[in-house]
Formats: sequence, C-alpha cells, structure tokens
Amino acid sequence: MFPKEFRYSPRNLIDLLTEMKDTSELMVDLAYSAMVYDDEDIAEEVLNLEDKMDTLDYHMKMAAMLSTRRVDEAEELLGVLQVAASSENIANAAGDIAKIVLMNMGIPMELKVALREAEETIVRATVAAESAMVGRTLEDLELDIETGMWIIAIRRSKDWIYDPDTETRIRQGDVLFARGHDEGVPIFFQMATTKKFIPREIEHDKVIKDLEHAVDIIVDMKNMSELSVGLAYSAILFDNEDIAYEVSALESEMDSMKYELQHWVLETAKHVDDVNILRGILHLASASEAISDAAYGIADTVLRDIELHPIITLAVRNSEEVITRLQVEKCSPIVGKTFSELRLETETGLHVMAIKRADRWVYAPKSNTVVQAGDTLIARGSRIGEGALIEMCECKLHQ
Repeated sequence: MFPKEFRYSPRNLIDLLTEMKDTSELMVDLAYSAMVYDDEDIAEEVLNLEDKMDTLDYHMKMAAMLSTRRVDEAEELLGVLQVAASSENIANAAGDIAKIVLMNMGIPMELKVALREAEETIVRATVAAESAMVGRTLEDLELDIETGMWIIAIRRSKDWIYDPDTETRIRQGDVLFARGHDEGVPIFFQMATTKKFIPREIEHDKVIKDLEHAVDIIVDMKNMSELSVGLAYSAILFDNEDIAYEVSALESEMDSMKYELQHWVLETAKHVDDVNILRGILHLASASEAISDAAYGIADTVLRDIELHPIITLAVRNSEEVITRLQVEKCSPIVGKTFSELRLETETGLHVMAIKRADRWVYAPKSNTVVQAGDTLIARGSRIGEGALIEMCECKLHQ
C-alpha cells in the first residue's frame, strides 16, 4: 500500500477541530457496533474514517502553522493541537476495536451481550412496516428525548448511512444502529420493530474459568473510558481543574484494570485449547485504555495550565454532542428526586456525568443519587436534549 498523498486546502481551525471531535466519537460508537454484531461493513467504515482523521489532522497542523507569526501566537495554539492529537488517538483506538472483527479475533458471546447492557450501549433494530417511525425524519421523531437513543448508522438494503442528519427519513426495512442509555433500549426497540425487547439469554462457557469476572472488567473499562472522554471535554470547556484531576485518576485506574485483565488472560490460557478466543479480550482492553489515555491528553491542557484558546471551547460547543452545565435551583421540581425517578437519560437523552455539590464532586452518579438544591449538573447529549433538560429543571411559576 502506497502512502496517502495529502493536498492542502484552506480550512477553518474551529471547523477542523469540531469535525475531528465528532468523527472520533462516531468511530468509537461504530467500532463497538461492529464488534458486538460481527459486522465487517461497519468495521471497514471505521477504518475509512480513520483515513479521514489523518487528513483532518494534516489540515489542522497546516492551518495552525500558517496562522502564527510570533512565539506568543504559537503558544496559544499549543492546546488546540494537543486536543486535536488526542482526538486522533481516540480514532486510532476505535480503529483497533474495529480490527477485532476484521482479523477474526475471539470475543466471547458473554462479552458481546454484556456490552449491549453497558451504561451507554448499542442496539440494532429493523423498522417494521407498521412502525410509527416509517416516513418520518429524525428531526420529527426526536428520538433522543423520546427514547434516550441516538441513531449512529442506518443500513438500507446494501447501502449505509453513517451519522445521519436531522433530515434523514426512516423507511420500512431500515436496520437502525442506535447508541444511548440502557434504559432506553426497550423503548427504542419497540418503537422501531413494534415488538417487545427480550434480552438475549446465553449459556455460560464453563471451559473458560472466571469469564464473568473478565467480562465485568471489560464493561467497566468501556464505561470508564467513555466517562473519561466526556469529563475531559468538560474540563476544558469549563476550565475546571477538579474535573481534569478526575480524568487523571480514571486513567490510573484504567491502567490497573488492564494489568488485572492481562493477568487473568495469562492464567486462563492454560485451561483452554484455543487461545484465540482470548485475543480479542486483550485487544479490546488495550483499546479502551488508549481511549482513556487520550482523554487524559485533553484534560492535561487544563492541568498544565496551557492557554485555552477560544477555538477549543467553540469547537466543543459546536460539536454534535454538546456538554452542558446547569445549576439546580431550590424551587426546581427535580429537587429531592433520585435519578431513577427522573429518568433523565430517556426523558432528555442527556447523560449526567458529574454533579458538583458544595465543595465536592460526585462522578458518574448512581440511580439512587438524590438531586439537591444547589447541585451543578454536567451532562452530555444532543442540543434538543439540552433544551429538554433545562425545561425539566426550571422552576415552575405558580398560577
């Protein structure tokens, strides 16, 4: 294979950084979809997007170099380039996940099923003729606030639509791949197929000792890597060192989990005839840890007090998945309720990553966490969901 030739064309730095962020996050979602559903077409698309990221990275570096003339201007763009490089690293890790499918590495069915039940999961559903989705655009459906799910890809006959926009119209027979909170899966599945969602039951492989433990570690690593990325972008958006330090702590914990998993694989390899079934587990753990490392690279711009150029915050705010910060007033109707009762993920499509309560932080709040007056919520999701969350939290005027 010959090296790819790049040709420079003028591009806006904000647009480039926004596209790199959106593309890298889409790649991670598609890569997990490809692995969970053994879909080589999606895996190939991830590698195509990896080539696109290389091109974006080239244009980013060229635009940065051409926009500076003095030392102080170059220093201001250091943070921009570091965030761009971290997005590129996230994309590379997504490519590694996709290769699990293309290289036929072993992934136990138990792990595929468990990943479908992770905090933010991937679901596949075929649109039935009688589905209310048929003939409607994604903008009309507002799936993110109706189900808490976000369509990342559509297979239409032999064609694929990746990262569909609001004008995309759903057709009968479309195979939808959606990402979101696990609570929204049954709602989304029934809306698309008109059938009740029944989780797949599997027979555990007794040959592989303590497989459940390894599966739990991998699922936790996936959840933590995604949390790390969201918190990292939050740290730079709000220039918050506390959040950045949490990203650093998560990165250290991910290292420990990877080493624990490696030890388990080496121990287990003695008891299985075909060690190929363990290769995918190791590969997936390394990719998840690489995503966490990249998140730390983003947060590091805050920890090292690198100048946060306005380009960074504008790019994060302009991206498809927005990050929002909202303070809960004493009169808000959500005060005193648990996250389980509020069902924010399915009602708004936003995932609350952290809560600031007085002088301390609560990261990845649990379903039984009670919202208190004065809490500051940091969440990520769609722009429509952001508006729905604000409306849900705002004080109601007495009639």
